[in-house]
Amino acid sequence: MRQQIPGIDGLEINTLFCIGRNYILHARELNNPVPEEPIVFLKPNSAVIMDGGTVSLPAQSRDVHHEVELVIAIGKTGKKIPEEEALNYIAGYGIGIDFTARDIQQKAKEKGKPWSVAKGFDTFAPVSRFLPYNGSKPFPDVDLELQINGETRQKGNTRDMLFSIPTLISYLSHIFTLSPGDLLFTGTPEGVGTVQPGDEITAILGNQLQTLQLHVA
Repeated sequence: MRQQIPGIDGLEINTLFCIGRNYILHARELNNPVPEEPIVFLKPNSAVIMDGGTVSLPAQSRDVHHEVELVIAIGKTGKKIPEEEALNYIAGYGIGIDFTARDIQQKAKEKGKPWSVAKGFDTFAPVSRFLPYNGSKPFPDVDLELQINGETRQKGNTRDMLFSIPTLISYLSHIFTLSPGDLLFTGTPEGVGTVQPGDEITAILGNQLQTLQLHVA
């Protein structure tokens, strides 16, 4: 059974689209080339947990990283959406974390394999409540912050994205048909790092617009 998107009445979580290397400094901190077009990967619905949940570190990895991100909820079906119309397809936005088994990802990259295993473990896509949005005003630039045990580890602003939200929505819709309930994880700023059992994580959107609190086990 699919989960409801918290804060958006009547909308269930559908496909999870994720964007890699959408901030220059994050690409550089992992010694990755800056992409010329969006890097897209998917996560399963089983990766989603909500505010107050527990992130379960898998036995297969010894190096799970946090990646705080703005998350967009799609509100209606769209295909080949022009950038100038893209904001009309947003139902809401919140904050989430793309957890990544970095050691598994690195081995996959070295062998030219997909990242699905590194990105798709249960609990690896937590999301906050969503703020409704109807496209009637410009989409705001917002701060993103992630704290572990009260210490700030990541801090950035969505104005620094390589590919804007309208660009991402349009790009995806020229490949996939976007559907109500799709979630778009828009990429992470620099400062990613390892989490450990017992960590308490807080992700903050803007000036406390939404928060996401998690325990790591």
